[in-house]
Amino acid sequence: MASVDDQYGAILRAILEHGDVRTERTGVGTRSFFGVTARFDLSNGEVPVVSGKRVAWKLAVKEMLWFLTGSTNIRPLVTSKVGIWTDWPLARYRAETGTDIDQTEFERKIVADEAFAARWGELGPVYGKQWRRWDDGKGGVIDQVATVIRLLREAPTSRRILFHGWNVADLPEMALPPCHMVYQFFVRDGKLSCLLFQRSADHFLGTPFNWVGASALMLMLAQQAGLTPGELIWNGGDVHLYLNHVEQAHELLSRTPRPAPRLRLIRHAASIDDYRIEDFELTGYDPHPAIKADVAV
Repeated sequence: MASVDDQYGAILRAILEHGDVRTERTGVGTRSFFGVTARFDLSNGEVPVVSGKRVAWKLAVKEMLWFLTGSTNIRPLVTSKVGIWTDWPLARYRAETGTDIDQTEFERKIVADEAFAARWGELGPVYGKQWRRWDDGKGGVIDQVATVIRLLREAPTSRRILFHGWNVADLPEMALPPCHMVYQFFVRDGKLSCLLFQRSADHFLGTPFNWVGASALMLMLAQQAGLTPGELIWNGGDVHLYLNHVEQAHELLSRTPRPAPRLRLIRHAASIDDYRIEDFELTGYDPHPAIKADVAV
């Protein structure tokens, strides 16, 4: 199986060489390539963390833990010094108030003022809401993640072990519709594999985060179900490179890949709701320096 950097780089080259130049909602423009697959074997402890640039793996894991809480407000993230979702509520705050506040001050107010966070830190019914509190239309909610864990324990050969976030009725209220949409699971010989479909992937900034987050999720679900991690199979739909990331992409491709690190859980959590960032240990990660690139909002 090809290494994480080889697979990541191959997709990046395909975008650069064959991607369709497009005007899209952010106005930045992209090169977009449609339909790619990457496969990673997690059974030996190795995880797909790109080495061609430093990936803030703890931020990716914290984001996944936040999704699993069911929260849709950035306050818990900002309190944990994770600002990757701040751009959307900050842009809304600036537009609606006419205040040219910078991100640091906005995040300070989010942390310090619970009422301010409740008003301006909401993202709408994004990932966590759909994963843990999907409205059933009858006045109740469905916890999709809890259902997955139950099926992994009780019916591991089921073809219905999956969860997703594409709730059509809720899309207009979301700050950003779900990009990583569907997680389906498969058990064989005591190993848990995951097939992840991602409809839209910012390959320079987003894909490395999504691979780490999905790997962390697999470790948690496998532990809760008494299984060991197997394969992560990632399918990307519109996989793109923003036009202001092209120079950075070439810089990354010029670097020599380094060995994949290993990620493990150092504690057996009581439930899927009991994990903390301190439970994850990454070893052997020796990446090249970070490469600065702006997020398109």
